Amino acid sequence: MGAGGPPHRYLEAIRSDHALSMHGVGLSLGSADGIRTAQLDRVKALHCRYQPELLSEHLSWSGIGAHLVPDLLPVPLHAESLARFAESIDRVQTALKRTILIENPSLYLAPNGGDIPEPEFIATLCRRTGCGWLLDINNVFVSATNLGFDATVYLDAVDPALVGEIHLAGHARERHAGGDLLIDDHGARVPEAVRWLFARYIARAGPTPTLVEWDTRLPDFATLAAEAAQANVILHTTPASASGHDRAA
Repeated sequence: MGAGGPPHRYLEAIRSDHALSMHGVGLSLGSADGIRTAQLDRVKALHCRYQPELLSEHLSWSGIGAHLVPDLLPVPLHAESLARFAESIDRVQTALKRTILIENPSLYLAPNGGDIPEPEFIATLCRRTGCGWLLDINNVFVSATNLGFDATVYLDAVDPALVGEIHLAGHARERHAGGDLLIDDHGARVPEAVRWLFARYIARAGPTPTLVEWDTRLPDFATLAAEAAQANVILHTTPASASGHDRAA
């Protein structure tokens, strides 16, 4: 979010021909002490400069006071955290004069005290604040595997009318004595299980703007292009169910 340098030259060149999707990891919407004004101001400046088509953040927190961590930490999902998230989202949307999307995170443990299922929590946030949902299907699969719930049940609870963007990605698998742990590292091809969940969801929801994330252990461009092509095939050839609705991709 600096003022110049190669990243801005790249963005300016790309923006001249393509719409951008701006994805944040540092606003810490779930922090008990609220959003940092300086961080929001930097996001606003970047948003004004590039006018992205989509802008998103995470259902998470990443700091208290002056103490920040480079991670997306989980939040217990209950009425108090719902009010806190809604207040932070309202503040961001007021500052930017637009709606944003909120992404479901990858989970490695279930925070104590939560009593609202994640799909219900995010849907309530969307309806209360007017924000949209960034549905990360890889994150659903990672969380379902790590916490032991059914990813298809989660996705069936998602209202497609709330979803403005989809993320797909690969993940790493760590072997432990107590069972496997999936790590959302964006460092591999989209697994068949995630691709199957994506196709199943698209059959119900219809085409939705979709991003394949790959930002560690980067392969050659042909491999990246092939991943995007496979997602496009699913988006545009999956038969829609009777309850599906067509959405522009």
